Amino acid sequence: MRGVIFDGSQPQVVDDLEVREPGPGEVLVGVRAAGLCHSDLSVVDGTIPFPVPVVLGHEGAGVVEAVGPGVGHVAPGDHVALSTLANCGTCAECDRGRPTMCRASIGRPDRPFTRAGKRLYNFASNSAFAERTVVRAVQAVKIHPDIPLTSAALIGCGVLTGVGAALNRAKVDRGDSVAVIGAGGIGLNVIQGARIAGALTIVAVDANPAKEAVARAFGATHFIDASAAGDTARAVKEILPKGVDHAFECVGNTRLIRQAVDLLDRRGQAILLGVPPATAEASFLVSSMYMDKSILGCRYGSSRPQRDIALYAELYRSGRLKLDELVTETYPVEDFAKAADDAHHGRVARGVLTF
Repeated sequence: MRGVIFDGSQPQVVDDLEVREPGPGEVLVGVRAAGLCHSDLSVVDGTIPFPVPVVLGHEGAGVVEAVGPGVGHVAPGDHVALSTLANCGTCAECDRGRPTMCRASIGRPDRPFTRAGKRLYNFASNSAFAERTVVRAVQAVKIHPDIPLTSAALIGCGVLTGVGAALNRAKVDRGDSVAVIGAGGIGLNVIQGARIAGALTIVAVDANPAKEAVARAFGATHFIDASAAGDTARAVKEILPKGVDHAFECVGNTRLIRQAVDLLDRRGQAILLGVPPATAEASFLVSSMYMDKSILGCRYGSSRPQRDIALYAELYRSGRLKLDELVTETYPVEDFAKAADDAHHGRVARGVLTF
């Protein structure tokens, strides 16, 4: 079968992958569509260290082909969106409703794939850049079959992370003010999460002025072109002189992390979503924090995927959450190199590979 692998030197599309059958508590999914996220590119450029060889991809949707013993919530033929969270479901964190903190879901890749007799790792417990993949049952969330799989694919990472950051981690409330630094796939979902939560003022900040229209379509009330603004913080404070209640950094740049902190009003919080290099350090004025300000990390939108994916899918069906508009280009998997180049240079909000 076809798939995209990374061997430590360069990614390549191959057609001789094999994947094992599902075991107890597992699901075999025929992937129909997979979003190309910057996290996949970060494995290739070394920003995210990961063992190789690995089958890339982590944002997918498809159709269940087989289930292992003990799986009852999905069956062959069901349409599913996939999450990357292979949490155990039984530890103290899972029991508290915090599956993103489950230690079984962090840094424990499996090797369900083989190629020419050699075993390959899965990425993010998912590997959606393959025609078929095996995931834990908890990662497969049933969705209504009328949702296009090219759109449903984006729920499992970009939507969960961005919308979840606004609703679950920051807990944006009615009337709040929000600044979103970076209007890419994650940032657009933060924007629509803040809109759904009832934020009054949502300021999108991006160095690409062409993103203004889509940012406003997703719910931004203001847009700042960082390439022309000079002092972005001053530009934001011309709109919100006291600062913002919530500032989301969606790029992964330590200078912008500092900027997010500097934008905060009293009791404001900066939420970090972008992924800088693993050894990156950021600074801030300690004296500024004593006004009850907070800096919050956020893993995967602090999500509970079985609940949240189903919720976001229904919000989409009711017209309250945008998915189709996130898909700016679809590519057959054979065109992975072009899709990766477009994503790297910011030509697309989200490119989707299809099988």
